[in-house]
Amino acid sequence: MTDEAAVAAALARVVGGYGGLDILVSNVGIFRTGAAIEHLMDDVWDATLAVSLTSHRKLLKQAVPFLRHGVDPAVVFIGSRNVAAPGAGAYSVSKAGLTQLMRVAALELAPMGIPVNAVHPDAVFDTRLWTEEALNTSAMRYGLTVAEYKTRNLMRAEVRSVDVARAVVALCDGTFARTTGAQIPVDGGNDRVI
Repeated sequence: MTDEAAVAAALARVVGGYGGLDILVSNVGIFRTGAAIEHLMDDVWDATLAVSLTSHRKLLKQAVPFLRHGVDPAVVFIGSRNVAAPGAGAYSVSKAGLTQLMRVAALELAPMGIPVNAVHPDAVFDTRLWTEEALNTSAMRYGLTVAEYKTRNLMRAEVRSVDVARAVVALCDGTFARTTGAQIPVDGGNDRVI
């Protein structure tokens, strides 16, 4: 995703194979390691921003010419409910930047009739990103059991990939065709941002 030529080639294959591009869902990000700012290595910072922010811009840049000709086109960025947290500087900054990229894109693409929105999920535990070891480590950091950690939101509900997918579909299927620049949390309610 960081190689713009590869992104352009992949989009050309998609457009060639399917006859166009109507919907762009941009979902990419990394969290290599947590570290306080004074200990955060430059290579971790640079890689995190390259993947979790700049790659979204490269993809959007290459997709806009095709989306202009799309049928009911829409763009959705997958952000994060992550807010400023100690040790998450690079990741938090990249996701905040992604939100700003979405807002600017919403302003720029609105005259073309292309809504641009973002979905901000909490951790989605039914993916391969969360190993048993990662879950245990994270839960222990907060003094919680794994079950408590998975449901540490106002609704006490585990966020699943299907929950995120439903929000994305709603933003792309015409339900919110007149909505642009919106940020939709899929996090069960986060008391740090409500």
